[in-house]
Amino acid sequence: MSYVIEKCTLCPRQCSARRDEQSGSGFCGAESLPRVCRIAPHMWEEPCISGTRGSGTIFFSGCTLRCVFCQNYEISRNITGKQMTPSSLADAFRRLEESGVHNINLVSPTPYIDSIIEAFSLYRPSIPVVYNTGGYERAETIRRLDGIVDIYLPDMKYIRSELSGKYSKAGDYFEYADAALHEMVRQTGKPVFNDDGMMLRGTIVRHLILPQNTRNSIDVLNYLSENFGDRILVSLMGQYTPVANAADYPEINRRITAREYDKVLSHLEQLELDGFAQQLGSAKKEYIPDFDLERD
Repeated sequence: MSYVIEKCTLCPRQCSARRDEQSGSGFCGAESLPRVCRIAPHMWEEPCISGTRGSGTIFFSGCTLRCVFCQNYEISRNITGKQMTPSSLADAFRRLEESGVHNINLVSPTPYIDSIIEAFSLYRPSIPVVYNTGGYERAETIRRLDGIVDIYLPDMKYIRSELSGKYSKAGDYFEYADAALHEMVRQTGKPVFNDDGMMLRGTIVRHLILPQNTRNSIDVLNYLSENFGDRILVSLMGQYTPVANAADYPEINRRITAREYDKVLSHLEQLELDGFAQQLGSAKKEYIPDFDLERD
């Protein structure tokens, strides 16, 4: 079978690129079949996702954003890794499930959503499916995942367009992330957990605090509180590490300070949003995964 996408409009860029098994001319650079860079249990997600046995992560290459501080820049900006068909992807779901992981965690999967949906039609794991994304999504694309995805794990990076344009080349980030998040929460409803505290269904919204941008973080938290309240969990992340092209932007070419972190954390606590707060000790390059498919 030949896999060709004649005019790709999966992400907000809607660049109408032609994608086949050998090449992709769109913003993300992705071919039509998934390129996978790592398949392995992952212990560094939120506690209700990683648990004691790990989250069964599948890292895809390519991305619809260009975050200048991307921790996964090795694979987000390069189409690399092993090419997989829907059938081989379904086999990966099965192997991860048999290894005992708590869930199947798809990281940056949107460019390959057609193959992913087909893979789940071939094999549906009995454990939850996690959709792990930067948040820059079309609600129409997310709607196609209704009944497939159990847990959404999106970022909400920015409210302000000047920041999203500068740091992620997506001035319309919030417009799309807002609509996509509403669709995600519509599908999952309020968070649901099993007796061991592992998440079975729901939406966890991540927010990474950037240096000198606590106002943006506070705006994001206010938005989440006003629009979703107890229908989501919030994961406040203090792991910012200046990698990729961060050195080109002096104002963010450092880790966040304790004062910046405490200011945002205090606001989170005032809003009484449920979720998680990642400590500053996580701001280390050692926590960035090793993208080596031989670990599969």
